[in-house]
Amino acid sequence: MTDKWYYVLAGDRKGPVEFSQMTDLISAGTIGDDDYIWKKGFENWVQLKEVPEFDQVGSALPEVIEEGYSLNQIAGNENCIFIKIGADRGATEVEYGPYSIDLIKKLFDENRVNGKTHAFVKGMSNWIMLGEFTDFQDIFEDLPPPIADEDRRSSLRKPLVARMYIENNKKVYVGLCRDISVGGMQVLVDHFPGASGDRIAINVHPENDDYHFVASGEIVRVLEGGQGFSFRFNDLSQESLGAIENYVEHA
Repeated sequence: MTDKWYYVLAGDRKGPVEFSQMTDLISAGTIGDDDYIWKKGFENWVQLKEVPEFDQVGSALPEVIEEGYSLNQIAGNENCIFIKIGADRGATEVEYGPYSIDLIKKLFDENRVNGKTHAFVKGMSNWIMLGEFTDFQDIFEDLPPPIADEDRRSSLRKPLVARMYIENNKKVYVGLCRDISVGGMQVLVDHFPGASGDRIAINVHPENDDYHFVASGEIVRVLEGGQGFSFRFNDLSQESLGAIENYVEHA
């Protein structure tokens, strides 16, 4: 298809983009059923769900079922598992990812993660230990460890996993936003191509729209291996400031 498409993101018109770019945006979840799109020939803007061309396009990351989380459900999706290392070793907690199942297996074989390492995938209600996944034994070829109630930490905050549209790169990323404050944040995302000193605009779309915000600023550090970056905000709008403060206080 050669049609040029336009869409509305956070109240702003975007485009033109090719059909393939539209499907990428839909698969990543940047554009949802209720978002408005347009192309030449349409009388007016219409919601995505009203356009038959995109009926077969689904989300790139499936929602994990609430009862009995299974890693095999996400086996076909690369780099979508976040892990939290530290609590399993009595040390300071540090988050890493997103990783593929194959890499998680490798880390397990190298004793760098274990059955009590916390993991999170989009669609889960919170972090759980690897040993609590229903297919742990099949994947890691090992028995899950005994997990006592005191091993579980109800205080673990559900991470802010969000779709991020980064203006300078014209690409959608799915990442984990951490260490968020009104001054900036750190983002874990796979193979981010930016460099320290780059000025970018970032549109953060978490599952909870209450925490959606748009910010511009400067990359102050790129994490090792291109696994993310630290970002300093410049001139946050009152709406974005309110969303960030809402997340910090209530999430």
